[in-house]
Amino acid sequence: MWPGDVLKVGAAGLRTRPTRALLSALGIAIGIAAMVAVVGITSSSRAELDRTLASLGTNLLTVAPGTTFTGAQAELPLQAEAMVGRIAPVQVVSAIGMVGQAKVYRTGKIPPVQTNGLAAYAARTNLLTAIGGQVASGAWLNDATGAYPATVLGALAAERLGIGRAGPEVQVLIGGRWFTVIGILRPAALAPELDTAALVGWTAAERELGFDGHATTVYTRSRASQVEAVRAVLGATANPQAPNEVEVSRPSDALAAKQAADAAFTGLLLGLGAVALLVGGVGVANTMVISVLERRGEIGLRRSLGATRGQVRTQFLTESLLLSALGGLAGAALGAVVTAGYALPAGLPVVVPGWAVAGGLAATLAIGSLAGLYPAIRASRLSPTEALAAR
Repeated sequence: MWPGDVLKVGAAGLRTRPTRALLSALGIAIGIAAMVAVVGITSSSRAELDRTLASLGTNLLTVAPGTTFTGAQAELPLQAEAMVGRIAPVQVVSAIGMVGQAKVYRTGKIPPVQTNGLAAYAARTNLLTAIGGQVASGAWLNDATGAYPATVLGALAAERLGIGRAGPEVQVLIGGRWFTVIGILRPAALAPELDTAALVGWTAAERELGFDGHATTVYTRSRASQVEAVRAVLGATANPQAPNEVEVSRPSDALAAKQAADAAFTGLLLGLGAVALLVGGVGVANTMVISVLERRGEIGLRRSLGATRGQVRTQFLTESLLLSALGGLAGAALGAVVTAGYALPAGLPVVVPGWAVAGGLAATLAIGSLAGLYPAIRASRLSPTEALAAR
């Protein structure tokens, strides 16, 4: 038979039993949709992460005090920033310092124990340049406002305090002193510790809150080609007397580790999708076996009219492939829709890898071939007299 005739004959069995064909294809569709959606959602999240890293850069290094040999909290020297700034490839140095026990409250009527996990930090005026941060409302600290009771809130800090915008009429209580909220930051991807912080100027923190001047985190931006070299000497430079009491980290590494964890989770979900696909294949095989039993008369008639065993086998194998392909196409489309439905509201780029769709369709055809092979062989082995006698 010509290929067109093969497709017509194979599709005839599906048209005569549309409900059964739809239900059988549904199992394949669910499996493919799960696999495409998992890969699509993961790829969209990875694309957003790559976009974030591309915009913020991977050359940010941080220095923080570790612990002493006795297990006590270490402290960075007062000259740590200046010493780090002497490293030749370092382009930007900034810092924050935790302001002792100063807590942040919306009003003076809040119980002291309800801190909402917020803390006050002294901040250098070039902090946003170092971390790639952005202001969502108001303005950032400068040399003038940094010397007065003014504060900039992190994104989560503002949310927990119930403050939607900055302004001269908006004030918060920090360490028992009123500070005017002059700005609110956007979420800081590479410095999440700032999201729950109330940031005040270095001078104001020393004058109003008794800040001791010791930085608790030093941020550095280096030339991209020299990041690892800077990382190797950063601890010893920040605290020459006790380099073992310094922790050096690269924030982009944490995001990369998160991406790796997501990849492992993706593998698990793909395994579940593969199980669903296998179950769908079993459903197709079951449908085809029943179809052979119900259509023995048709098989006998075709055989008596001269159809060869190979042609009968091709007919049922084609029907199985069409059934699987129908489910595969529907599943791929559904997976793409699910990916878009997840990515768009979250502000992520919609990425559905072509290899995932092509791989899913190839898997459906492979499963369709395997699922239809036994029923096709069984149908081709029926003799005309036996098949017509069962009609």
